[in-house]
Parts: sequence; structure tokens; C-alpha cells
Amino acid sequence: MPSIVREIKIKDVSVGGDNIFCLIAGPCVIENEKIVLYTAESLKKMCADENIPFIFKASFDKANRSSIKSFRGLGMAKGLSLLRKIGEYFDVPVTTDVHCVTQLKDVKESVDLIQIPAFLCRQTDLLIAAGETKKPVNVKKGQFLSPNEVKNIIDKVLSTGNKRVMITERGTTFGYNNLVSDFRSLPVMRDFGYPVIYDATHSVQEPGAMGTSSGGNKRFVPYLAKAAIAVGCDGIFAEVHPDPEKALSDGPNMLNLKEMKILLRELKNLYNAVKK
Repeated sequence: MPSIVREIKIKDVSVGGDNIFCLIAGPCVIENEKIVLYTAESLKKMCADENIPFIFKASFDKANRSSIKSFRGLGMAKGLSLLRKIGEYFDVPVTTDVHCVTQLKDVKESVDLIQIPAFLCRQTDLLIAAGETKKPVNVKKGQFLSPNEVKNIIDKVLSTGNKRVMITERGTTFGYNNLVSDFRSLPVMRDFGYPVIYDATHSVQEPGAMGTSSGGNKRFVPYLAKAAIAVGCDGIFAEVHPDPEKALSDGPNMLNLKEMKILLRELKNLYNAVKK
């Protein structure tokens, strides 16, 4: 794999190139203003303490929830308003999911990085429209794709003239209700020359395992995140919540803030050791 991939600027954060790994983190979904502001403030401080570049993530709408009764978020208007507030107040880049082309007009005015969910990673019209915003685009690799197929995703975004694209690895389907991480995918995807992020919390998800919701086992998040740093990646993605047991989405695979602080220090130490 190339020792250095393309550097991508996201507001004041540089991802890829010869830069240290970044952290993309926040609650799975925007539940209320208090939780997202507290989480953003806490994550910014812990990243500043370790000199780790930070991008805040939360979804205004989780359109792919298991059940019709599942909490989806506060909706576009309230959700994007809060994301703008976080970006301005804490002076950090923000990102969120988009699920259809019609959302991009409003989303591109509110975030610094557009994220394409794994289930939509092959939707050509959505990828092209995201690329045409000229915003950086982070595409999550579908659980159903091999790493080699990611080149097609990258090419769709590049076709718009937008070269600020990243790919996120978030596990591969392994039978029913289970995912497995193949760390060979990281160097394979980095060979395409663009930054690769490792999603440490969704990789321990158990899709649909609870019947009307997904399960997960956050115990393995630190192990997988450390493995990704050791193999070589340009960032770690993690969903973090002040109280995951009470979270309205993805609670079983999310870290609490204290766990994230400890893990971030361990990841930095490992990164420095590997770099030497």
C-alpha cells in the first residue's frame, strides 16, 4: 500500500497525507440539544489534549432503522440547525448522513463533510450528486462489498471532478446478524490513493439481532480500533454517547465518553510506536 495517500482538507482538519489519524465521532443520532452539545464539547477537549484532529458526527435522521417504531432523529430542520451550531460554537468540522439526492441542497450548507451510508454506497445518482456539491465525501463501504469493488465507488465521485473522497470500512456480513472485519481491506483500499477510515463501533454491530433493533458488543471496539491503527488507516470512526445504555439508537455498540478518552490515548501511543 502507498505510504502516503491523498491529503484531504475538511475545514481546518487534514486527513490522509502524512498526517496523524483523525477521530470522527459523536452520537449515532441527534436525540436532543443537550446530549449533542455535551458530547461535542467533551470529544473536542479529549482530542485537543492528545493533539488528534476531530470531526463531529451525528445523524439528523436514521432512515434505515430496523423497525417502523424506532427513533429516527429530530428531522432535517432541527438536526441541521444543531449541527451548524456545533460547528460554529466549537469550531470543529461536522458531518452527517444523507439518504437521498433531495437532501443534499440543505445538508451541504450545514456540514463540512458529507457521509454516504453503507447501504447506499452503490447508489450512483446519490454519489454523483454528493460529489457535485464539491464538499468532501466519506462513503461507507457496504457490508456486502469486497474492498476491491470500492474503486467503482471512488470513480463515481471522481467523475464529478471532486477528488476529496474517503472510504470507511465498517465490517463485512458474516452469516446472519453478524459482521467480521478483514484488515486486509485497509491496505487494499488505500492502494486506490484516498484516505481510509475504520469504523470501530459499527464493526461490532449485530445487524437486526434483537428483532426490532440491532445488537452489538462494544467490548471488542478497542481491540479492532487498535488493529486498524497497527495495520494503517487515516482515521477512526466511533459512535460515542454520554450514557449508551439509554441511547435511542446503536446503544449496544457505542462507547461512553470515559471509554473513548482512554481508547484515544491508547490509539495515539500505538500510532507513534508503529510510525517509529
